[in-house]
Amino acid sequence: MSCVDIIADYGLRSLGIGERLLPRSDFTLCHQFTLIGSGLIWNLYFGVLALAFGFFMATGLALAKAAENPLLRKPAEWFIFVFRGSPLFIQFFLAYEALVLLPKAGIDVFGITIHTAWTTKAWAGALFVLFLNTSAYAAEIFYGALRSVPKGDLEAADAYGFTGWKKFRKVVWPTMLRLAWPAYTNEAIFLFHATTLVYFSGFPAFQQRGDALYYAKFFADKTFNPFIPYPIAAFYFVCLTLALIAVFGVINRRLNRHLPGASRPKLKVRPQIIR
Repeated sequence: MSCVDIIADYGLRSLGIGERLLPRSDFTLCHQFTLIGSGLIWNLYFGVLALAFGFFMATGLALAKAAENPLLRKPAEWFIFVFRGSPLFIQFFLAYEALVLLPKAGIDVFGITIHTAWTTKAWAGALFVLFLNTSAYAAEIFYGALRSVPKGDLEAADAYGFTGWKKFRKVVWPTMLRLAWPAYTNEAIFLFHATTLVYFSGFPAFQQRGDALYYAKFFADKTFNPFIPYPIAAFYFVCLTLALIAVFGVINRRLNRHLPGASRPKLKVRPQIIR
């Protein structure tokens, strides 16, 4: 079987397209690159959606934490504390165990049955956990940036007559993003790396359709040689990280386009080894 045939058969296997059964023997480099790359689709799915939805929730949490009203501030503080203070792996495990306890037949709400079986699937349950986790971490980043908005910018906004939503949209929010973006870039990178925990937690892989690390572990178990599949998975994630740095770098330059070239902050990514 040529490498082109292998790619045609297994390139989209993680989505259920192509060969249903995994290869049993004669594993080649093409098999490993193709299947691990196929699994990366799920890592991209979890990372992109969790980051997109978490960005807006994080903004709301940061504003709530900065509010003077304790009815807004305290729930936001506790939410951020719980999700930043507990390991992500345990969050996956507890969420899965809690979702399994939901009634199998669904929940009746005003005579309407809401099905719950889909919540235990990785595409839904694990995505929800990642969404909450990155929202908490990003909210703390945004909160710090919100408190660091220069007082002069706020006074200038007041001088122009900006109040309420207009002041936030035109002055506070852009400045907050500009200050928070380098740290938020690190959070985005970590989030994509954290997606590798999904299929090592309680969420099962349906018909062996897992992510990149799931297939890397499959080949390591079958060949008894972890020094090929795991570096391949690492290679894919290094490429993904470089792509993220490039995209976030473009956004960073856009956020700082009004500053003189010499004073524009450079995007410096510092990988988080321990979280």
